[in-house]
Amino acid sequence: MLKELNQVMDYIDEHLTDDLSLEIISEYAGVSDYHFRKIFFYLSGMTLNEYIKNRKLSEANKDLLKGEKVTDVAFKFGYQSLDGFTRAFKKWSGFLPSDVTKTGISKSFPKLSFIITVKGGISMEFRIEEKPAFNLVGVSKRVPMQFEGVNNEIVKLAMSITKEQKEEMHSLQNMEPCEIVNASYDADADFLKEEGDLTHLIGVLTTENKVSEHLDIVQVEACSWAVFPNEGPFPSTLQETMAKVYSEWLPSSNYEVINVPTFSYTKMDEKLKDYAYSEVWIPVKKK
Repeated sequence: MLKELNQVMDYIDEHLTDDLSLEIISEYAGVSDYHFRKIFFYLSGMTLNEYIKNRKLSEANKDLLKGEKVTDVAFKFGYQSLDGFTRAFKKWSGFLPSDVTKTGISKSFPKLSFIITVKGGISMEFRIEEKPAFNLVGVSKRVPMQFEGVNNEIVKLAMSITKEQKEEMHSLQNMEPCEIVNASYDADADFLKEEGDLTHLIGVLTTENKVSEHLDIVQVEACSWAVFPNEGPFPSTLQETMAKVYSEWLPSSNYEVINVPTFSYTKMDEKLKDYAYSEVWIPVKKK
């Protein structure tokens, strides 16, 4: 995975003046668009869109230092207007493009290179489980793509579930883990920003196919799952586990993510406030 990620960084740098396609970029990494964006975000601490914008403006700064015209540089790096380029450049650097040509002031943003550093020798607990095909059944909606913090649209989705829907989900549930799960899939593709949507489903795992019109059903193929149990303050422990899965475990493991919904579940501790046991289930295959 590290080799592929660094190849992606090379590819991006070679095509900064082109119309970069997220699908092509993620192909280099060998994972789906959504999973690649998560891996990149957790490794770098920024979105893919932010990285590409920073690299473009850094290279634009170099061209301005060489004496190229501001208008030519703006269009070279894909900006549709001089005003748009000027605003973006000033926001990024703190000074105007014309200041670069006049005074030689500059700012740079180097190309990223990924390595894995083992921190403190702490191992990450996980297990691999094989599951036959099943259905995710529950209530779903399109929500904004968000890698950190509380997604308010998911909170609203949870609050919208009726008593009847809960009872039907409970009656259908017949597979481990026998818990209410949160699943994500069908993320928007063909663009570089993380402001798109994905489908989020709150529901259960079942082998049943007869479902009322009040619930949504998603078929999941038979595959292997990497399961990451975690316990501690909620939701920080769950979020930290998710980050480590994508930033540490996946890049250094013998597994790669496949294009199947991921899901997680959480059991709150009745005695300790804001404390929970959670599991993150990631669909994988051996490389």
